[in-house]
Amino acid sequence: MLEMKGIKMGVNVAEVFGKDVFDETVMKDRLPESTYKEIKKIMYEGGDITPDIANIVAQAMKEWAIEKGATHYTHVFQPYVISIGAEKHDSFASIPSDGKIDNTFTGKDLLMGEPDASSFPSGGLRETSGARGYTAWDVTSPVYVRDDTLCIPTAFCSYTGESLDTKAPLLKAMHAVSKYGVRLLRLLGNTTSRRVMSYVGPEQEYFLIPKELYDKRPDLIYSGRTLFGSMPPKGQEMDDQYFGAIRENVKAFMDDVNVQLWKLGISAKTQHNEVAPCQHEVAPIFSVSNVALDNNYLIMSILKKTAGKYGLVCLLHEKPFEGINGSGKHNNWSLTTDDGINLFKPGKNPDENKLFQLILACLMEAVDKHALLLRTAASDTGNDHRLGANEAPPAIISMYLGDQVADIVEQILEKGEATRSLSAGTIDFGINKLPILEKDPTDRNRTSPFAFTGNRFEFRMVASGSSIGDTNTVLSAMMAEAFVNAIEALEGAEDMDKAVAEYTAKIMREHRRIIFNGDGYSKEWEEEAAKRGLPNYKSIVDAIPSITEDSTVKMFEQFNILTRAELEARKDIYYSEYAGVRNIEAKAMIQMANQMYIPTAVYCSKELADTVIAVKNAGVDATAQAELLGEVSAKLLEMRKAVKALEEVAEKAYSEKESQKSAELFKNEVMPAMDSLRKPVDELEKIVDKDVWPVPSYGDMLFY
Repeated sequence: MLEMKGIKMGVNVAEVFGKDVFDETVMKDRLPESTYKEIKKIMYEGGDITPDIANIVAQAMKEWAIEKGATHYTHVFQPYVISIGAEKHDSFASIPSDGKIDNTFTGKDLLMGEPDASSFPSGGLRETSGARGYTAWDVTSPVYVRDDTLCIPTAFCSYTGESLDTKAPLLKAMHAVSKYGVRLLRLLGNTTSRRVMSYVGPEQEYFLIPKELYDKRPDLIYSGRTLFGSMPPKGQEMDDQYFGAIRENVKAFMDDVNVQLWKLGISAKTQHNEVAPCQHEVAPIFSVSNVALDNNYLIMSILKKTAGKYGLVCLLHEKPFEGINGSGKHNNWSLTTDDGINLFKPGKNPDENKLFQLILACLMEAVDKHALLLRTAASDTGNDHRLGANEAPPAIISMYLGDQVADIVEQILEKGEATRSLSAGTIDFGINKLPILEKDPTDRNRTSPFAFTGNRFEFRMVASGSSIGDTNTVLSAMMAEAFVNAIEALEGAEDMDKAVAEYTAKIMREHRRIIFNGDGYSKEWEEEAAKRGLPNYKSIVDAIPSITEDSTVKMFEQFNILTRAELEARKDIYYSEYAGVRNIEAKAMIQMANQMYIPTAVYCSKELADTVIAVKNAGVDATAQAELLGEVSAKLLEMRKAVKALEEVAEKAYSEKESQKSAELFKNEVMPAMDSLRKPVDELEKIVDKDVWPVPSYGDMLFY
């Protein structure tokens, strides 16, 4: 059995899965029966945790964690726009008494923490002097031990109660979609389902490059992406990376990551090479949305930390390399009742499945109404570089339904009801040694941002480096709103079947513009989308105002998810985050140009000038050398001018105190100036001696 870096390959998944998680099995074994039943009831139905119960659970957790070698505990939380999470560690050590200390962990320690809230983004909700914040135990997300620390998933708020994280709004939105989903089901005659759960399976894409090369690229260190770099002779044109054989060191890394995830109860299922060189993917099985949020934080954290053990660096930026695919986090989302009814599953005869048709109509309404908000919630600054091509959807939100479901919708639009379903059919290879395969009822559309894939919708727009919290908050909230609208329209109907059919057809007709089953990359679709009135904001800066649109505020306040003030704060944070990222990138470019690329061009110019003189003195034609000298000198002059121009506009944008204006200046003036500086540097890289080029090239990093 191969062993590398202390991780055994060939681990039995069943034996290690959940080993480091204080899950229901551990609780049942370690808690008094009455306490276990009470905690389980709270987990599934809600309720208050009394101090007595909290103390009993804390004692059991502490003993379990210490047996696993834990010396500290921490409340893990996810401050807004900080996707890798935050932790404040405290030891189990008590106040010394008689020269000795005990291991203590109380119910209060479990239920709440008090991290400093002043240094996290608040969007003006709090003054810098107001430092107090609170974390509260999310009892529905499992506690675990990692790195000798008992880790407690929590929500995070300010001293005055405003949400400062992505968890609290998500939990509120999940409650809303469950509450009104059940009410709608009751209206339709369902008497058994008690909850509607939102589930997510986020596919995580990432790049791995050698750390020794990463350490020589200041742009990667400071910004997470390459700000300079020309494409090598080969990129991803041959598609030979996709699903190809995994490199030995990458496979060892993946094995290590898998074991860590399995021990934490994260069902890492799929791993493979992605399309771009050095790009890979890991995907877990579906989890309830808030657990998926916590799990995805762990996945990102473990990917980054584990890479170093193998001499690698994990890049989670959406577009670390220009000219090849970027990375996303495909958000596979579904709604399922506690008794197993998947609301997005059409069944064998979708033409007869009136519930599915109604839910689909509600989703069409929700996506159409909140398309721009979805585009904003799924993105960060880096996503602007990725959207529009190469396995990434366009910035235009639309829904892909596939042949079978699209045909159902067309029938309803034409005649008010569906009377037939397209059959999926089979695939026969024509070789009697191969099986005949049953086809899925729908193909997949990689150019669609919101695609139906059989029993769920895959929202492909989500940024690889971002938290999935905002996205799934919006998804649950907008469906809760659509459910409320359906309930209000259907309540009191004398003939419910007829009312459901009429309402389904009405909503589908009103929101048919959101359906598009073609090529999302085509110019024709961009033109067609404009005719339909669908928003097409290619920069997040232009989409950010959707956060405080009246429709957004009404929806979030209706379900007590976020107030207008909290939404205004989030809008300000988005603008500030964009400006901050772009400012770092601009400063990194200026520094690299002044300290690395311009000196290289000066050196090459001198070498070429000396060569021209030497060749001429030898009585030989020096035209070629002189032309090359002129070309390098021209690039040097272009770089120098571009640096000065970038310095000027970056300072102007950074000095602007109003966050929206600052972000707009960075988008409209700084970004073009950055492109103008990059152009001569990348052109220079193609003509100078590789041995004198100051940083590793794309070819070095992607084809190591």
